[in-house]
Amino acid sequence: MNTRVLRIATNVATVLGVGRLPTAPGTAASIVALPFAWIIAAFAGRFALMFAAIVVLGIGAWACEIYARESGNSDPSECVIDEVAGQWIICAFAPLSILAYFVAFILFRIFDIVKPWPISLVERRVPGGLGIMADDVVAALMGCIILIVLGHLGLL
Repeated sequence: MNTRVLRIATNVATVLGVGRLPTAPGTAASIVALPFAWIIAAFAGRFALMFAAIVVLGIGAWACEIYARESGNSDPSECVIDEVAGQWIICAFAPLSILAYFVAFILFRIFDIVKPWPISLVERRVPGGLGIMADDVVAALMGCIILIVLGHLGLL
């Protein structure tokens, strides 16, 4: 493996080292993702945020595939770019408010940590870098459902 490509993939997969934090690296990556989501949504709109999430999803799958292969671990905890993509997806469905982003953060983290069905199924069945990313996408989409319902009920 080209060392330059490996270094780039490692920096992407670990979100510039956030994934190497000793405690709650996934939660830390989600927190890091929030202000960037806010900036993208505020200046370019929620569709731009969703587009950015899709771009991160693709780049993240590539980076996680390389990082996982090189580490010999099928789902290394250091790979936290999936949290960025997932957090951005759910934030794309949230109104631009502190309360909505807080609820989006909590919902995403609960679904990502607990991994109820179908998240657990995706985590088990989808291999490689795409698999590392896919369960977080499903966690985000499940959180989106609740976020949308809360919005329709006028709670956000």
